[in-house]
Amino acid sequence: MKRKGLLLAVFSALLVLLSGCSSLTVLDPKGPVAKTQSGVILFSILVMAIILLVVYILFVFMLSKYRASKAAPDYEPPHEEGNKWLEFTWIAIPVIIVAILSVVTVRSTSAIEKVAEGYENEKPLVIYAASSNWKWHFSYPEEGIETVNYVNIPTHRPIEFKLYAYGPISSLWIPQLGGQKYAMSDMVNTLHLLAEEPGSYMGKNANFSGEGFAHMEFEALAMSPAEYEKWVDEVKSTASDLTEDEFNTLLETKHVGRKTYTSTHLSFSPAPEGDNAGHNHGGDSTDKEMDHSEMDHSEMDHSEMEHSENSDHSSHGN
Repeated sequence: MKRKGLLLAVFSALLVLLSGCSSLTVLDPKGPVAKTQSGVILFSILVMAIILLVVYILFVFMLSKYRASKAAPDYEPPHEEGNKWLEFTWIAIPVIIVAILSVVTVRSTSAIEKVAEGYENEKPLVIYAASSNWKWHFSYPEEGIETVNYVNIPTHRPIEFKLYAYGPISSLWIPQLGGQKYAMSDMVNTLHLLAEEPGSYMGKNANFSGEGFAHMEFEALAMSPAEYEKWVDEVKSTASDLTEDEFNTLLETKHVGRKTYTSTHLSFSPAPEGDNAGHNHGGDSTDKEMDHSEMDHSEMDHSEMEHSENSDHSSHGN
């Protein structure tokens, strides 16, 4: 009796807690990428539910059919050898399940790693999304503007996020538009997203990156192309320029609010791609010339050392 009361209390507590949970945003997609991923999630849940249903039915059947009976004390059940068809069945079924899930996963992953179907001829809007402790910098090279801790995008236009970091590894995630992808230093990852419906969507850092991780949330506002152009014009006429000193101050400041600028940091601190890839992230030509001069000097030192050693050996030989 006490056990039943405890189970009832636990069940009631779970109902109270779950009733306060908000809807799952990953199952409320607002773009083709998110729709593809939510479809895969629902399909996987359905497959697992069918498996559990079959297992529970077999479990109840076995319990009822082979339950303890009032057999004679000296009764011995007949000896049964292995059944090759049963063994084949319980090996083949998991293989088939894994194969089906693998095919679905590979096909969906391939689909979301490129521009969404039906938008192949649309010019994508490239946005450089850089993370730092603990904020997001969104650079629009096409428009020549930059925002901090919020990003505005037009609907029905492919968005190509170029991800990298000025610190620990982060992960940009807008659940209603698509899955997450990592932002790391010294390299750029590309994330393809698209919004089909106007609205305000929550974005966040999906990778734990330190004490300020919980504050790395931002708003992704999807608006019509006309509203987007109006917003860009308003930024260009009201915001201030982003200087190198201002940008360095932003990098050093742990938490900042929403900010908007009429220029980007890409001119003086470019993304780690192309000629700036690898450990040249943010470097300038002066640093490269110094590296080359140091290398040449080092090579000269080695050549002089080898010449000196050869001279010493020849003198000893004489």
